[in-house]
Amino acid sequence: MEQITQSIQHTLKQLASDSVLTTAPLCSEVPLFNINALGDWTYLGTSLPTKFAKLFASILHCIESEYFLITPVEKVRVQVEDAPLLIIDFEPSQCHTWLDVRTSIETEHHHIDIKQMKLTEDSIYLPLERGLWGKLGRACYYNFVNEFNLSDLDEE
Repeated sequence: MEQITQSIQHTLKQLASDSVLTTAPLCSEVPLFNINALGDWTYLGTSLPTKFAKLFASILHCIESEYFLITPVEKVRVQVEDAPLLIIDFEPSQCHTWLDVRTSIETEHHHIDIKQMKLTEDSIYLPLERGLWGKLGRACYYNFVNEFNLSDLDEE
């Protein structure tokens, strides 16, 4: 089952090339998917199982501050409350400038440049692929602050 899911994810990523981003027609102006501030996905108001959220996340794009699931034949609008992905764990590189992260829907993202992070009064956001940002979950936020002296990152 896991191999089939990985194969589907790989195929979807290949199909969602740059040319498709601009040529795929928008399916509906109304968002069919919603991602709340906790990273939970719903489809037309119904909770989406993690395995489907993970699959759809592989084709999620942010274009000019709008979110879409993009395939070769259509784009589907996605409403995002805060950040589309909630980061729950990270592994720093030896030089402490790159991270590998894991999200609440079990996606993994590698070589994240922490010098590109966004800081707000109560959150830390890390840049991911396809224009997406991940927000550090509460426990991950405290682990991150304990691991890094953010003022030291500016000096590197």
